[in-house]
Amino acid sequence: MSKAKGKPPILSLTPEQEREAISTLKRFVEARFELQLGSFEVAEILELFTREIAPHYYNRAIFDVQTVLRDRFDSIESDLWALEKS
Repeated sequence: MSKAKGKPPILSLTPEQEREAISTLKRFVEARFELQLGSFEVAEILELFTREIAPHYYNRAIFDVQTVLRDRFDSIESDLWALEKS
């Protein structure tokens, strides 16, 4: 992936994942829009998603995990109170 100026990506892919993502995007663009883009152009699209769109999914995942953990900790706390001897 080219290193364009601007904010750094918060997520990164392994070289194998990047190759697979580029291949998937190339197939999608060709099938959906009948465009045959080169790997360089598709890598630029992937970089755009990585820098501009992926952070929204990342932040949503963090929020969802916080919610699950908060519920889980509340449950554990209730279980501990139930074990307390009077």
